[in-house]
Amino acid sequence: MVEVKFHDIGEGMNEGEIINYFVKVGDTVTADQPLVEMQTDKMVAEIPSPVSGKVQTIHYDVGTTVTIGSTLLEINTGQEETYASSEKEVSAAVSVPEKPTKPSQPQAKKQKKPPKRIIAAPHTRRIARENDVDIEQVIGSGPNGRVLDQDIYRYVEQKTATNVPTEHFVQPSDSGDSITETVASDTIPFTGIRKQIAKKMTESLTTIPHVTHYDEADLTELMKLRAELKDAGESISVAAFFLKAIALTLKEFPVFNAQLDEENEVIRLHKNYHIGLATNTDNGLLVPVLRDVNKKSLRTIHTEMKALTKKAQDGKLTVKEMSGGTFTISNVGPLGGIGATPIINHPQTSIIAFHKTKKAPVVMDNDEISVRSIMTMSLSFDHRVTDGANAVQFTNRFNELIESPNKLLLELV
Repeated sequence: MVEVKFHDIGEGMNEGEIINYFVKVGDTVTADQPLVEMQTDKMVAEIPSPVSGKVQTIHYDVGTTVTIGSTLLEINTGQEETYASSEKEVSAAVSVPEKPTKPSQPQAKKQKKPPKRIIAAPHTRRIARENDVDIEQVIGSGPNGRVLDQDIYRYVEQKTATNVPTEHFVQPSDSGDSITETVASDTIPFTGIRKQIAKKMTESLTTIPHVTHYDEADLTELMKLRAELKDAGESISVAAFFLKAIALTLKEFPVFNAQLDEENEVIRLHKNYHIGLATNTDNGLLVPVLRDVNKKSLRTIHTEMKALTKKAQDGKLTVKEMSGGTFTISNVGPLGGIGATPIINHPQTSIIAFHKTKKAPVVMDNDEISVRSIMTMSLSFDHRVTDGANAVQFTNRFNELIESPNKLLLELV
């Protein structure tokens, strides 16, 4: 008998949530066949079978959060002796069968058949299951027919719209009061990535005393330079310039590229500049990390940033690509909005959000009025490690760099 255990698949990870089983009790499986899907605070990972055999026992239900080392399934190989299986990226360990910590074995009739391999994220497939939707019947609106969360909700709404009232009204009482009773409401699952985001945000807000400093940057010269580059057949995104300027600014103000170590009563100033890129995806907020930004050219930053954000959108990020960040950027400008209070990605000490750029009249040094491209930004910082004056100096220096984009392009700073 082979025990399939939940092993550490990430830095500092100690638990994960079971979001899907691909098999049920009694199924015959082959080596390397996916058995179960796990959601950690970093990623969604599939745990493969280390051997061929028959699924004998499933120890936990979908939705259960388990710790590292927990036995998830047992596979009967048809051999009397036990043997060790080789570890893979997410490995399975072997031991003599013990009494399971949670002996609630799901019955075969309660297990759903393994979902067909279609284009849909694990979280989307789970939404379909929880709403009793056959995902094969849903028409995907995403790239290449990918089924998105909203496609599931739309399908459910269309099925129930004709026979489920949203609310009804009670006859007003003699006193003239009118009461509205809600008898049905929509729900969305609070699980998977959404649950992990909530956990992370709560940890950050309850641990770090946040202060947010607001400022503006004049991007007029940057817009002109990008237009010139485009005419010359070279495309470098605005975000790439932001990353380059931020890395240089962090070098001058290292307390924003730091971590507070309360146990040892020190502030650790990172020598690496690994910048997280807050990325909105179909499955929620993900933060891939672009490493050693200070050592890279603008062209390299642009190329690697695009590759990382695409992997985030496709749900293909590795644990390493989401770990080790020292500072975070949230570029929400393309979506609109002029301000926010971004939440620091604990244990980092700061995060900056770039907002919408719009044309605005500006009084120049010669007292003439000029129409400029002005962007607002929000810098949240940990008030335990630095103060408002440093935040002002930080954005002032960033502005000096971003308002002289030719120097960034020519590596003159």
